[in-house]
Amino acid sequence: MSRGTTTRKTISYASSGVDIDAGDRAVEALKPSIRKTARPEVVGGIGGFAGLFALDTEKYKQPLLASSTDGVGTKLVIAQKLDIHDTVGIDLVAMVVDDLVVCGAEPLFLLDYIATGQVVPERIADIGAGIADGCRYAGCSLIGGEIAEHPGVMKPDDYDISATGVGVVEADALLGPDRVKPGDVAIALRASGVHSNGFSLVREALFGVGKMDLATEVPEFGRQRTLGEELLTPTHIYAKDCLELAKECDVHAFAHITGGGIAGNLVRALPDGVSVAVDRSTWTPNPVFDVVQRTGGIGDEEMERTFNMGVGMVAIVAPDQVDRSLAVLTARHVEAWTIGEVADGGDGVKLTGSYRTAG
Repeated sequence: MSRGTTTRKTISYASSGVDIDAGDRAVEALKPSIRKTARPEVVGGIGGFAGLFALDTEKYKQPLLASSTDGVGTKLVIAQKLDIHDTVGIDLVAMVVDDLVVCGAEPLFLLDYIATGQVVPERIADIGAGIADGCRYAGCSLIGGEIAEHPGVMKPDDYDISATGVGVVEADALLGPDRVKPGDVAIALRASGVHSNGFSLVREALFGVGKMDLATEVPEFGRQRTLGEELLTPTHIYAKDCLELAKECDVHAFAHITGGGIAGNLVRALPDGVSVAVDRSTWTPNPVFDVVQRTGGIGDEEMERTFNMGVGMVAIVAPDQVDRSLAVLTARHVEAWTIGEVADGGDGVKLTGSYRTAG
């Protein structure tokens, strides 16, 4: 070595915190799950720069492509604390495809994005397996995605996930406010739990105010079910249920009940000049909502504008289609009931009465 030179430490991408090999192993671990979601229209496999899907243009007269993107939010904190990562993948798919189906669109394919502080192939495989399960439940294909390692930005065990989905609907079958008219009936589809909205309030109520533990067994949940198990209950995927309902019955609109609650989302399915009075006495909210409200001391109005309160989707159908609609949903093992009627005039959506008590 010549005089005047200095020895410098050699650095690499791996030493800076990004392990390309771990990322490659994670992708390989995901491939079997992804293959199980493949529809006949999928072209090629995972590993290219873009996912390819051959839309059958002869199947439609005037196809409209529908798209939606979403994430799971702070429910991921619960998954990370419990080290259970497959159920949130189902949540992710539900949040995307159940927005697509609102307009009558059949979900075709999904692309996901996983950002993490450190790629742990086994953890990524669990997340991906959940996403693949969700895609199978929804009938769509997982055709691509991205795994990004963000050292120094995220803690090693932290991650965030999001996805974008694409669906298709025939132009003359498009559902929405334009089809809704006075006399139509609103039918509620039961939620599986909190779903994937409002978890910042859930965490503050249960763990901030209530000082509860995820391992606590809560009597209201039954079967020695822990708080963590209840909170990680996956969001119900309604896509196939809604598509079957629209096929068999005269459905005019759907409303996916997410952040904003029943009133805040159902109003999006209504045209100007009509209203719906939602009768609370027609159902009992899932027990988790009472636990959250009592523990956190949360007001009724705040609960109802944050959570679904037991209703995950609302279908608005023609008045002569109510019985048939309920029969179709029952046959698909979806608990459903009428919650109100579309009336001429009034101001959007109002919740009336008191919730039915358990038992």
